[in-house]
This record gives sequence, C-alpha cells and structure tokens, in this order.
Amino acid sequence: MTVGISKTPASVLALMAGLACAGPAFARCEDYVPGPKPQNTAAQDIGREFDDILESGWIEFALYEDFAPWSYEEGGKAQGIDVEIGRIIAEDLGVTPKFRLVQADENLESDLRNYIWKGAVIGGRVSDVMLHVPYDSKLTCRVEQVVFTGQYAGEALAIGYDRAEYPDGGPTPAYFRYDTVAVENDSLPDFYLASIGHGSVAEAIHRYPNAPAAVAAMIEGETMASMAPLAVIEAEIETDQVADRFAVHRPPLPGLARTEWTVGVAVGMQHRDLGYAVDYAIEKALNDGRIEAIFAAHGLSFLPPER
Repeated sequence: MTVGISKTPASVLALMAGLACAGPAFARCEDYVPGPKPQNTAAQDIGREFDDILESGWIEFALYEDFAPWSYEEGGKAQGIDVEIGRIIAEDLGVTPKFRLVQADENLESDLRNYIWKGAVIGGRVSDVMLHVPYDSKLTCRVEQVVFTGQYAGEALAIGYDRAEYPDGGPTPAYFRYDTVAVENDSLPDFYLASIGHGSVAEAIHRYPNAPAAVAAMIEGETMASMAPLAVIEAEIETDQVADRFAVHRPPLPGLARTEWTVGVAVGMQHRDLGYAVDYAIEKALNDGRIEAIFAAHGLSFLPPER
C-alpha cells in the first residue's frame, strides 16, 4: 500500500525517541515548574466556539499529510484511519467533516501551536481538532494551551520479516548482528538497533528516508527484515501479492522502557466543551467496536489506547 509517503512526523519521532529512556509519568504535573506562557494572538486566530461549529454545520480536522495508513491524500481526497476517526466524531456531533492535511514541524509543540492554539506566523490559521496526537502525560503539563483528550488507539514498534528467511518464527534484535534489517533513518528503531552490543548490529542496518520505504526494501529483497511501527508494516505487507511471503511480530525489545504509545486528539484549552464532546464520541465508538472495525477493514491490528 505504498502511496508516496514522507518521513514520519517529527512529533511522533520525538515521542518514540523519548520511549527509549521513559521514566515515571506524573499525570497531575506534581513535579512540573511552569515557565513563561506564550501569548495567544487575537481572538479570530484561536479557533471557533463549539456552538459556532454546530451552527455552521461543519468541523475541521488537522491531519498529518503523507502519513499512511493513518492519513494521506489519494485521488484528491483525504484517506486513512484518522480520516475515518474524524468522520465518526463529526457524525456523532451532527456536522460535516472537513480534513486539512498539514505538514509536520520540528516537534509536537510546534504542530500544536501552528494548527490548534495560535496559527503559523505567516498565513496561519487553526483547525478545530487535531488528530493523531501522541499522548504523553508530561506534554499535558508543558503545553497548557491545549487539551489532550479522546485517546483512540495505540501504536507499537514491530519487526516485519520474510517467512522464507525465518521459517521457525520472527527474528529478535539479536539476530541483526548477522541478518540485514531495514529502518527509517534517524528513527527510534535506527537508534535502538545501533546501540545493541556497543554497535555490533551497525553493519546490518540499512537506512531509508521513511518507514514505508524501509518495509518496501524488505519486500524487494534488499533486507531480510524491517523494524518500524506496527501499522506501517502491516499496511505494506497486507496486499495479496506479498501477504503470504511476509509476517510481522512484536518480540521483546530489551533496553526500551516502552514499546507502545497512545494517540488521541487535541483541542484548544478555551474549547474544553468541544473536547468533552469529541471524547464522548470516541468513547462510544470504542465501546461499540466501530473504531476496531476501521482497523479490521484496513487489515490492521487494533491496539486499544491506554485510558
């Protein structure tokens, strides 16, 4: 399912890198010392009231561009799991969804500033809701202009592999002292594998500009395996042509504090009523199986969010 995919959003990479040394999370921000608060711009730049959304009959979601299988453009229309999540939310609110595919900035704080609570410096405007926001309790303390809510799925690191190369089951990281593996350049899999055994895996690592390209390299026979987010691997190997040749698994990854994380939505802090409504819509869709069904329809595993 390769559809012209760019590098993983920096916000996701930053969270993934943080997993390598994650410590205890303090949900109530006990140890957080707030710094100077950035000033909001004029009122017209910080979003629409919930009543205005209902009255206008539409809601706009900001989604990462070129980020399959989560969000991407195909045939001139936004596609992907996050698009379908947005449609569920809009249907529950009784409004029409609009989707804005946006570029990732250098970190999540910049993305939230540009698309949720302030707007970019040049020609910027905010959207009503941003989807696929990696949830981290420290962010809820640090980014006070935003409400993090509506956690709807989990993501996880995984290893895809050629069944012919590993007839007895999938490889673990130790295999890559000898076996070739594809990764996205400067990603957590890259950093993690390069650190194993004081660099003993380094020569086996093949680096590519993005995670789908790494999986595609495995499919083309350039490497024996690939390491990337689970959904990316599954999306690339689910086609009829290669589904029988390749598999994916989640082995233990010694040295990583966490190998799975949660994604949800973000709204401006002054629009908490919208956040409550979005969270309720997602909670209902999780409980009745609609969100899990989206993943099944795409041939992907559904990982429940940590709530």
